Amino acid sequence: MTDLHPFIAGLPKAELHVHHVGSASPRIVSELAARHPDSKVPTDPEALVDYFTFTDFAHFIEVYLSVVDLIRTPEDVRLLTYEVARDMARQNIRYAELTVTPFSSTRRGIDEKAFMAAIEDARLAAETELGVILRWCFDIPGEAGLEAAEETTRLAVDLRPEGLVSFGLGGPEIGVPRPQFKPYFDRAVAAGLHSVPHAGETTGPGTIWDALRELRAERIGHGTSAPQDPELLAHLAEHRIALEVCPTSNIATRAVLDIEEHPIREMVRAGVLVTVNSDDPPMFGTDLNNEYGVAARLLDLDERGIAELAKNAVEASFLDPAGKARIAAEIDSYTTEWLTR
Repeated sequence: MTDLHPFIAGLPKAELHVHHVGSASPRIVSELAARHPDSKVPTDPEALVDYFTFTDFAHFIEVYLSVVDLIRTPEDVRLLTYEVARDMARQNIRYAELTVTPFSSTRRGIDEKAFMAAIEDARLAAETELGVILRWCFDIPGEAGLEAAEETTRLAVDLRPEGLVSFGLGGPEIGVPRPQFKPYFDRAVAAGLHSVPHAGETTGPGTIWDALRELRAERIGHGTSAPQDPELLAHLAEHRIALEVCPTSNIATRAVLDIEEHPIREMVRAGVLVTVNSDDPPMFGTDLNNEYGVAARLLDLDERGIAELAKNAVEASFLDPAGKARIAAEIDSYTTEWLTR
C-alpha cells in the first residue's frame, strides 16, 4: 500500500474550521501557563497530554475554557496567533479561516481595540514572514448566552478588523437552540459577513436545519448528524453548502464513537461538498496533515483524490477569486509533479 503521508505533508492546503485558542500547541500552552501560575493548566508539555484527554464533550468544553483563561493580555493574544500560523506554515497550509472568540478575551479584561490590533498585527506578520494567509471568523460562545451574542456582534460589526470574513456560533449544542441567535446573525450578514455556525455535531439534523433556515448558514461546522436525514444531505449537495468535517475531533469529544463509523463516507456519497479540518488540533493530538490521512483512508483516496479534497476547502473558502485560483493551481501543479517524478 502506498504511503500517502509524504504527499499530504507537501500538499498546499486550506483550512476552514480551526479554533484560535484550540490551536495552541503544548509548547505555547505551557509557556502561557507559566506566565499565569494561578491557572490549573499544567506547565509541563508532557502532562498536557493527560490533561487533554476528554471524557465527553462537556469535559472538553471545561478544559478548553481553562486554556482560554490563559489568554489575558494583548501580548498573549499576539504570541498565540503568530505561533499558530507558524505551525500552519510547517504543514504547508496556505490559507486558514481561524475561528476567534473575542468575547472570551474582552470579558477577561483585554481591551477590545488592543485585542483587534494584536490579531491583525500577527495576521500581517504571518502573511509576510510565513506565507500563511489568515482570515477571521468571530464566533459566539453559545454557552455564554445572548450577552455573548450581543457583544460578539458589536465587536464584529462596529470594530470589524480587516481580516474578518465570517460569523459563527460554537460551544455546546445541547440546551443551546440555534434560533435564539437569529437577530445577531441577521445583523452580521447585513454587515457583509458570511454565516458559518457549528451545527449537528452532538445533536441531530434538526439543528442543522435551524442553522440553515434561521442563521442563514453558508457552511456548517461539523454537520456530523447530517446523514441521518437524506433530505438534508440532498439540500446540502444541491446548494453546495460545505460541511467542515473534523474526524479526530469527533472521536475525541465522543460525537462519533468509532472512527470506522464516521459519517464522512455517507456525506461524500451524497455529493456534499466536504472539507477536512483539524478543529482544536493539539488538544486532540492531531494536525491537518493527519486529518487528511484519516480521510484518505476512510474514503479510499489516492493522491488525486486527496488533491480534490484539498481543492474542496479552497472552493468553500471566503478567499477572493484570484486567491482561490492561485492555491488551486498550486495544488494541481504539486500533484502533477508528484505523480510524474
